[in-house]
Amino acid sequence: MSLSLRHALATLVISASVLVAAPSTANAATAAEVDGSISVPCWIYTYKPDADWYFPATTSPKALVYLQHGFSRANDNVADLARKYQAAGYLVVAPTLPSADIYGCTVNNLGNNTAFLNSVATWIGDAANPSGALARSYAAAAAKAGRSGSTLPSRYVLAGHSAGGEAVTYIANRLRTAHPAAFANVQHLQLLDPVKSIFGNNMASGLNGLAGTSLPILTISSPPYLANSDASGTVELTGTLDRPFLGVRLTTGSHCDAEGASTNVLCTLTAGTSQAANVAALQTLAVNWASGEGSYYPGGAYYQSLLADGVIQTLSGN
Repeated sequence: MSLSLRHALATLVISASVLVAAPSTANAATAAEVDGSISVPCWIYTYKPDADWYFPATTSPKALVYLQHGFSRANDNVADLARKYQAAGYLVVAPTLPSADIYGCTVNNLGNNTAFLNSVATWIGDAANPSGALARSYAAAAAKAGRSGSTLPSRYVLAGHSAGGEAVTYIANRLRTAHPAAFANVQHLQLLDPVKSIFGNNMASGLNGLAGTSLPILTISSPPYLANSDASGTVELTGTLDRPFLGVRLTTGSHCDAEGASTNVLCTLTAGTSQAANVAALQTLAVNWASGEGSYYPGGAYYQSLLADGVIQTLSGN
C-alpha cells in the first residue's frame, strides 16, 4: 500500500472517530439563570409577572419544573430549591404571582381566584403552542441564555410551597379537565408544606379531581403549627387521598424549609429558622422523587436512613 493511500485511510479513520465522538458532547451546555416575564390574563387586563428561568447544563432537560412560591412571597424565595432541580438536569420556571389583587388574581384564594388560576394552568396546557405565553416567555429567556432554537420539554413537574401547594393542586386538576393532553405529561405533583386558603375549596376540589388518577402526589411537610395553619394542606391531602404513601413530615421541620438558603426574615420571624438537615432532606427528596429514584422512596437506602435518624415520618392516606 502506498504511503499516500495509507495517509488517506488514516485521515478517514480519524475523521470518522470524530463524527462518532461528537454526540457525546452534543448535550453539553452552560447552566444559566434568566430573569424574564410571562403574560397572563387578569379580568380585562393582561399582567406580566416576573418569571425566573433556570437552564440546566444540558440541552436535553429531564422535564420542566413549574415551581410556585407561597403567600406573601416571591420567586426569589424559592431560588435555592430551583437551583437544586437545575443541577439535577431540570429546566425550571418560577413565576411571581400576586398575594393581593383587587381583581382576585392571586396565588392564594382571597375570595375567588379560580379564573386567574385557570389562566395560569393554560401556560402549561398551551405550552406546545409557539404563540402561547409560556413558549414565548421561554423563547425570550432561551435567547438570553444562549439557547435560541431550543424547545420546552414535553414533560412537567408541578411543585408548590405553602399557598403555592394549593395553587399547583388546583392547576393540576384544571389541566386534567381542560388540557388532558398536557395533563398526561405531568410526571409529579409536589406539595411543600402546603397551606389551604381560608376561603374557597381549591385544594379539596383539586385533590378530589385527581384522586382517581395515577399522578404521583407527595408532600414534604413540617409539624402542625401556626405558620402552616396547623398543617391544613397536609391534613387535606391525607384525609382526601386513600393512598399508602403520600410523602413525609420533617419531624423538626419549619415552614421555611422549602425556601432553604433563599428564605429571609419575613419567613423565619413567623415560622422559625430552618435546620440544615431538614432543608437538605427536603431538597434531596423533592429532586429525586421527580425522577422516581427508588432509593428515595420507602424501602430505599436514603429514605430508610432518614427514618432511622428520626428526620422524617411517613405519611399515608386515611
